[in-house]
Order: sequence, then structure tokens, then C-alpha cells
Amino acid sequence: MIAEEIIRIHEALPEGVRLCAVSKFHPAEAVREAYDAGQRIFGESRVQELEQKVKVLPSDIVWHFIGHLQTNKVRKLISLHPAMIESVDSLRLLEAIDEASRKEGVVTKVLLQVHVAKEETKFGFLPEEILEYFDNKGFETLTSTHICGIMGMASNTDDRERVATDFRSIADIYNKVGEKASAIGLRGFDTLSMGMSGDWPLAVEEGSNLVRIGSAIFGSRGY
Repeated sequence: MIAEEIIRIHEALPEGVRLCAVSKFHPAEAVREAYDAGQRIFGESRVQELEQKVKVLPSDIVWHFIGHLQTNKVRKLISLHPAMIESVDSLRLLEAIDEASRKEGVVTKVLLQVHVAKEETKFGFLPEEILEYFDNKGFETLTSTHICGIMGMASNTDDRERVATDFRSIADIYNKVGEKASAIGLRGFDTLSMGMSGDWPLAVEEGSNLVRIGSAIFGSRGY
């Protein structure tokens, strides 16, 4: 079942759109089944769970951290050398990641999480905060962190137009920052991560090039 869904989604995704299989709360055996079907990028949201999976799963897995990250967990996460942290939702967290990465001797790739959804429970920068950050070239203080793009989530609603509007807003921020990055020679700003199991086709329509799909692959979560 997992292998079939991996293959089906890969066939449905347009060229240039990558799949992050959200494996959080699912056992290592399920990750292995997806891996054996050809999947390589997996998303985790808890540092301790990621640590356990790194120990027992193939070393060429590309781990993305996609959950809300507390600053007191940053050092441990960086020691696991994730390929990308998608959920950087504050300057304080960004600075903590940069400091920990510098001490670890690595450069960590990150996405800035933008908040456009209607729920207050979601984390992230406001759109104007991200634009101001790049206008002020705040990234120039970073020594061991590479901002690669934007991540965002749509409102949790069955209103497809609302969801599409949210994705359009996230893509607009990504495009505006991309223009600024290009103008000042900031390279590698090329990732727009949005879209999950229930809404990823809409996200791709609005420009997403990285989708995060979990339940459609692994079934309901084993909390």
C-alpha cells in the first residue's frame, strides 16, 4: 500500500516538484517501505523521533525537519545534520540555528515559515516581516545558515477558494523575496514548500515545488 501510493504520487507530480513523505509518528518500518519504493526525502517533526530513525534507517535518506522547533532542541537537531529545516518561524530560532550550526561546523539549509492561514495556532513570520528582513539584508549576519526559500500552510478548511488564495499569498511572498534575492546576488533561494495530503494539487497549481504528504502515503498517524 505505501509503495503503491509513493509510485502513484510520483507519477502525478509535475516535473520539478519534489515529494517530502511526512513520516512523523510512523514507525521506521513504514519509512523503509517507502524508501524501498524509491522515496528519499522524509519529514519529521520531533527531534527525539528523528534521532531514533536516523540510527536504524539508510544513511542516504534526506531528512527534512518540518515541525515547530523549540530553541532548546536546536543543538540536538543540528547534531543530526538534517538536510533542511523547513519550519523556521522566528528570528530568534533562525539565530539559534545559525549559532548551533557554526559550533557543529556545518551549514544548515532552512526555509522561512510564513503565516497566512486563518488559524492562530499556526506558527510563522507575517508576510511583511519576511519582506522587511530581506529589505534590511538581515541574512548578512548569518554565517552557517542558508535560507533556501519559503514554507507555508493554507487554512484548515474545505473552502477550496480560501485554500487557493492562501497558497497564492505564500507564493507571492516567495516570488517577491526571490526577486530581491536575485537583485542582491543571493543564490539558492529556490524552494517553495506548500501543499499536504488534502490540498497538494492546489498548491502545485499555485507554484509549489516541494509538497509534504503524509496520511495519503502512510495512513492515519499512530500518535
